[in-house]
Amino acid sequence: MALDGLEAAVHASVGTSKLARSKAQLNVVRYADDFVVTGVSKDVLESRVLPAVRQFMAARGLELSEEKTRITNIAEGFDFLGQNVRKYGGKLLIKPAKKSIKSLLDKAREVIKGNASVTQEALIRRLNPIIRGWAMYHRHVVAKAAFSTIDSHIWHLLWKWARRRHPTKGARWVRQRYFRRDGHRSWDFATRSSTEDDTCGLQLFRATTVAIQRHVKIRGLANPFDPAWDLYLARRRSAKRSVGLPGATQWR
Repeated sequence: MALDGLEAAVHASVGTSKLARSKAQLNVVRYADDFVVTGVSKDVLESRVLPAVRQFMAARGLELSEEKTRITNIAEGFDFLGQNVRKYGGKLLIKPAKKSIKSLLDKAREVIKGNASVTQEALIRRLNPIIRGWAMYHRHVVAKAAFSTIDSHIWHLLWKWARRRHPTKGARWVRQRYFRRDGHRSWDFATRSSTEDDTCGLQLFRATTVAIQRHVKIRGLANPFDPAWDLYLARRRSAKRSVGLPGATQWR
């Protein structure tokens, strides 16, 4: 709420005429107290927009974080809400930020090292919500490579965890004790099922099992408080729930 009106202040920084605003091509993306301002001119951003934002913040007893504030070219990219926004050869791609990947792996490493003596099932139950939550958050961007990286690193951490628990046992014994076959995969970290075969019981969640679902931008004029938009929003919610089902598409 404290930043309500920021967009108006940003646009007003280049003047009130439609021509001036059209040339500046300013856009504001805001989430809670984090925001990004984009424009075509670095000079305009430095000399007009940044001072206007500082003034806007000061009037509310706030100030910009010097650590998080910077002006950069889109070709160099920037991180926002755990994701990296950057142009590659003229194509804009949004990917999980390296800091976000590192943070997840650090958390997984902390959980694994801190649970050296728990059962395999208990460890899986601790890790699964962490991995699933991170993957679901990033499923709308270019994240397949990041998902593979996450799965690979965590697998190696778990292999070391299993080997340390049984220093006198060989690799084959450890593999048979902690890893199971799942379809064409024979190295899934999982408990043994209740059947006699080597199939999985409780499995470690793999980020790569999360399907990439491109986000469909909501129509700019859509208003949840306006009954005229009820049908559109209801169809959008229904389509979002059905994504992943055969033949399902996002409602635009």
